[in-house]
Amino acid sequence: MSHFLPETDAVLTAARGLALAHPGMIEVNSSPLHLRARDADPARTVALVSGGGSGHEPLHTGLLGRGGLDAVCPGEIFASPHNRQIYEASAAAAKSGGVLHIVKNYTGDVINFQIAAERLRHDGIPVATVLVDDDLATDSADSATGRRGTAATVVVEKLLGAAADRGATLEELTDLGRRVVAASRSIAVAARAQTSPTTVHPAFELDEGTLDYGVGIHGERGIRTIARPATGDLVRRMTDDLLDALPDGPDDVLALVNGLGATTELELNAIAVLLNDELTARGLRPVLIVPGTFTAALDMAGFSLTLTRLEEGWADLWTAPTRTPLVLPRPLDTSESAGNAAGAESAEGSDRPASSPRTPASTPGSAPRETGDRALLDRYALTVTQVRDNLTKLDQLVGDGDFGDNLAGGVRRAVKLADETGMDGTAALADAFLNDVGGTSGPLFGLLFQHLAAASPVDGGAPTAAALAEAAEAGHAAIHRVGGAVPGDCTLVDALAPAAESLAAARDAEAPDAPLTEAAQAAIRGALATASLRPRRGRASYVGDHALGVPDPGALAVALLFMALADIHEPATAPRLPAPGHITVL
Repeated sequence: MSHFLPETDAVLTAARGLALAHPGMIEVNSSPLHLRARDADPARTVALVSGGGSGHEPLHTGLLGRGGLDAVCPGEIFASPHNRQIYEASAAAAKSGGVLHIVKNYTGDVINFQIAAERLRHDGIPVATVLVDDDLATDSADSATGRRGTAATVVVEKLLGAAADRGATLEELTDLGRRVVAASRSIAVAARAQTSPTTVHPAFELDEGTLDYGVGIHGERGIRTIARPATGDLVRRMTDDLLDALPDGPDDVLALVNGLGATTELELNAIAVLLNDELTARGLRPVLIVPGTFTAALDMAGFSLTLTRLEEGWADLWTAPTRTPLVLPRPLDTSESAGNAAGAESAEGSDRPASSPRTPASTPGSAPRETGDRALLDRYALTVTQVRDNLTKLDQLVGDGDFGDNLAGGVRRAVKLADETGMDGTAALADAFLNDVGGTSGPLFGLLFQHLAAASPVDGGAPTAAALAEAAEAGHAAIHRVGGAVPGDCTLVDALAPAAESLAAARDAEAPDAPLTEAAQAAIRGALATASLRPRRGRASYVGDHALGVPDPGALAVALLFMALADIHEPATAPRLPAPGHITVL
């Protein structure tokens, strides 16, 4: 699949292709990218907005339309959408009763939807959130992140879409969504990793005759690797684990048999029968068993099982008619409603620019400055270019492998912005990362750059230790408020916190010798120490012990930032930056 993606604007091109295939149904807005349903049910008073990284299709975009979602915000492949996408899509789709966000529990998705919700409330638009966290493989007391949001998102979006078309209020939809999430659990397995769009090779290797058990939809490694059992035994084990984790409730269940991208319809239909037999043997009533590919992980060879205990009326919501690109299959149990036989009617999509212009991100308490100071931006851009591939390889070991490209892309945008506007280099970094870079790390780095920009003197001179200490502390506090990370969670905070503490100590000292050098060294120590930590937040928290021995890429990027600062202002003592062509990470 990823062998044939367009070299540029792959996600936008795919969105336009979806609209082309379903004329009249979908409107594509290119800047910032989001898709809107053209034909909402007139009874609907609340807009449903969802989104996430691309590569999971038909998730989200397939349920755009009557009986489904009002707007969808696709991020880059396996990267969360930007808060600006979500904000503008929600503002455009909002109805008299407000907007409900349906969010998968991934750090980047949660942060960007949270920021967008704050912006909507500031505009007076009622907004609420349903957080989907169904993946039992990541149900661990050691993780502050909690369970991932996976294929149960399809169940939530379908049931809420039907309820919204019946005129349900924001409060009623929020309550329904949270009850559906609480009643749902999923587990996934894979026999082959997805193809990395960056390397065009499998993202990880599995020995012949093995499976990864508990994989994630972004290609994260499973919680364990097991010898491959017979398919019937595998379905029995997965069913046991699901029922052990599923809260008590009605015996009526909906079972979703979901392909991860490269699993055939033949296989999924056969697995559905095996699952039906397992559930029936345990005294449950599988009212709805639905096989198909609904939440892919690019072209991963694997499948997931989702069970939802059905309260009264939920089966009718599932079988209510839709007019969306995805035609959900009739349930194998045909005693229920005919489901979605009405299918997806077609009409034409369009591509129009966003209704509101971009507003540059300003530093706290001030407008963007245009001093022309480029030293930090240019030095950091050079370093990031040199280490991008190494950061990508590290991220492939603990996440989805997009960190190096996202960081380098953000820096390139900042360089372009500074070239075109004369904006201060650090302010350009803040603007680019806050407004243009998606995923988890993009807006978090944007917050840090925003505060560092406030420390730079307007005349372009060297920032004082006191100003840098205040900026680093403020950036650390902002990142903690948004993401909740603390030192020891194995995130960028593990490098930022010691750097901020070092600068604060220098500020309080009477005559600090080389405060930036000391801060850079503290950041390096903190970044390298993450290799011994078991991640508790972010996508790396989902791979468990597979992350041990791998330093966190975000922490390394923070260390490189402080190394660049020291190299500019304290060249005699600064830790040496890697030379071109000889990069090994630090």
